[in-house]
Amino acid sequence: MNPLAAAVPLLFLLLFAYALFKRVKLYDCFTEGAKEAVPLILSLFPYLAAILMLSELFERSGLSGMLTKVLSPAFRFLGIPPEISKLVLLKPFSGSGSTALLSEIFSAYGADSYIARCACVAYGSSETVFYISAVYFAGIRKKRLLRPVLIALTADFLAVVLGCWLCRIM
Repeated sequence: MNPLAAAVPLLFLLLFAYALFKRVKLYDCFTEGAKEAVPLILSLFPYLAAILMLSELFERSGLSGMLTKVLSPAFRFLGIPPEISKLVLLKPFSGSGSTALLSEIFSAYGADSYIARCACVAYGSSETVFYISAVYFAGIRKKRLLRPVLIALTADFLAVVLGCWLCRIM
């Protein structure tokens, strides 16, 4: 048996024993936490639904393909292979869509190719910015979205550029 597999159940047992020792009413605490989760989920839902719909519309409308064609020369100039342009554009919107694109790139170019290595770096060094923003900003009252989203998108893009450059020299 793998000792790491027992870590989480052991942690739960230790936490349970500590709560019993401190005479904490576990069930009451659990139900209170669950009650507080319901309003959070309800406040998150519209934002998540909007992000999921927008990412699907981005792909199905053809805007993704059009932007890929338009931005490929600029990406090539910055050292990003044009073959991963679609991945770079989709990753801020959709994690699962990006995973599917990464799989397609592996199938088309091989897992050890330069393009696949750059795709791995682009996938791993960026985040689903709009999804994370929706989750974060759903819980706050003042919604100043533009600056944090632009900073996150810029950081993701610079990480992809630097990652592709490192893939080229290594």
